[in-house]
Amino acid sequence: MLARGGFSLIELLIVVAIIFILFTLFLSSGSKSFQTKQLANCGRNLQNIYVALKTYSLDDKDLFPALTNAQTSEPVLSQLIPRYTTGTEFFTCPGSKDSALPEAQPFADRKISYAYYMGHSVKGGADQPLLSDRQVNTSDKLQGQPLFSADGKKPGNNHNKFGGNVMFCDGNVQTSPALAAFNLTNAPNIVLLNPKP
Repeated sequence: MLARGGFSLIELLIVVAIIFILFTLFLSSGSKSFQTKQLANCGRNLQNIYVALKTYSLDDKDLFPALTNAQTSEPVLSQLIPRYTTGTEFFTCPGSKDSALPEAQPFADRKISYAYYMGHSVKGGADQPLLSDRQVNTSDKLQGQPLFSADGKKPGNNHNKFGGNVMFCDGNVQTSPALAAFNLTNAPNIVLLNPKP
């Protein structure tokens, strides 16, 4: 008797299961390829926020938003809504698990994903940071020091353990791994505000 060619049902199910597992690993929020795509989307968010910040500065003598005694970035950046932008989706990093914000409503009492260097003006140097993904702390960072989460745990884990974005005062966005790829030192009178934990 000749053996039949082809796959048995069990073999076919095993192959489908392996493909499903690999597909899930490749596209899960903890995978590098997923977070690489989210870093690009996050950079676009920062650029959209930058447009609102520049528009705000036209009404405030070239100054970006500031609030006395602000402890987190939410109340300061909430000043942009709804006059300078109605899009609140830009304030939630696509790589994070932060909840979506209500459209066109100030979010001072809610939670966003981005840190803000308060105290800059439009004339701030191109080497001065303005916005970034949530950072591990609010200290100055020299190249090689922890900037974002290295293990995927809070704080600073918008993009799991795959770094994050930093936007400078000229609107340029640069990506950094968990250890700072460049120096981020606060100029005098500049305060780094992380979002709520």
